[in-house]
Amino acid sequence: MNDTPDTPINRRNIWIRGLFMLLMALAYHVFGTVVFIVTVIQFVMMLLNDKPNARLVSFGRSLGRYLQQIVNFLTFATEEIPFPFNDWPAGE
Repeated sequence: MNDTPDTPINRRNIWIRGLFMLLMALAYHVFGTVVFIVTVIQFVMMLLNDKPNARLVSFGRSLGRYLQQIVNFLTFATEEIPFPFNDWPAGE
């Protein structure tokens, strides 16, 4: 049997992907807020200590990579679904 774009299996897969896209769009929104919070905390840390917090720098890098993975998935640049369906990206 030849799988064409109109077969029921492919139609079902696109709806499942659409569900994952909605979940990832929600995650993007939530983690965008987390980026803002981390940014404010890092700014305060710089004011108090004159140097950035190393753990927040690492977390910020991994968070940025995670957001990039979400955008790549949402724009069909990749079929790999980001965290929590795969590993969290490394910060270093």
